[in-house]
Amino acid sequence: MSTESSGSPSSKTAPPQVSLDTKPAERARQRFSVTGNAIVTGGAGGIGSVSCRALLEHGLKGLAIFDLHPDEAQRTIAKLQPDFPDTTITFYKADITNPDSVTEAVRNVHDSLGSIDVMVCFAGIAGSVHALDMSPQEWNRMLQVNTTGAFLCAQAAAKFMSQANGGSIILTSSISGHVVNFPQPQVHYNAAKAAILSMNSSLAAEWARYGIRVNSISPGYMDTILNEGEGLEVLRQEWAKRNPYGRMGQPEELTGAVILLASTAGSYITGADILVDGGITVF
Repeated sequence: MSTESSGSPSSKTAPPQVSLDTKPAERARQRFSVTGNAIVTGGAGGIGSVSCRALLEHGLKGLAIFDLHPDEAQRTIAKLQPDFPDTTITFYKADITNPDSVTEAVRNVHDSLGSIDVMVCFAGIAGSVHALDMSPQEWNRMLQVNTTGAFLCAQAAAKFMSQANGGSIILTSSISGHVVNFPQPQVHYNAAKAAILSMNSSLAAEWARYGIRVNSISPGYMDTILNEGEGLEVLRQEWAKRNPYGRMGQPEELTGAVILLASTAGSYITGADILVDGGITVF
């Protein structure tokens, strides 16, 4: 075993150092502390923006939001910056389906902040099309954004993490990667999110030696813009009815998983997928 991944105190996979000389409250704070700098793709969206705030609340020093919507991103920053005046919060217009755009944006973040310690991949799309009617373009677009886009961002961040002290990469799958949701037809979305689960395991295995942890979160039906719009009210009622909790999830309810995976508390967690779904997949 190479020294960089031996788990020894000098290796990149060393366990966190715990001091009993500090007060219990301080040890609790340290356990879930998020250090360094993070990139959050889709950071201006409902799930992304609340996760950005949670990361900052737990100690993040620098935050870069990747999004295609400058106005929404600037509004998000305007809400965050007053509460975290000592933190650098920036926005980059990045197309996650474009390798050059991703590479340039990630490099700019590294050059500006000095390191990339956490990469959270929330950017994605959803849609419903019957399989018999689906065009090759619709199929390709869904996988290009939700699967290839996540890989490009993870890869670009990992290139810097592997040369430093490692880091945490958090991918976004879905309950649709675990079970076939109904009644909406969405084979392209289901396939894209199932691919994330396999990619998560593969990258975790490959990059562990560099001290890079790779995990995923599988949200259930969340009350976000992806699940809003004309014609979805009947489906929203059906989704809530089928859930043991009797409701859809709120974006804030995903932040616990994000903080666990980004923080010291998740130091020995890699290759895992956390279902945050109100129990809908137990049936």
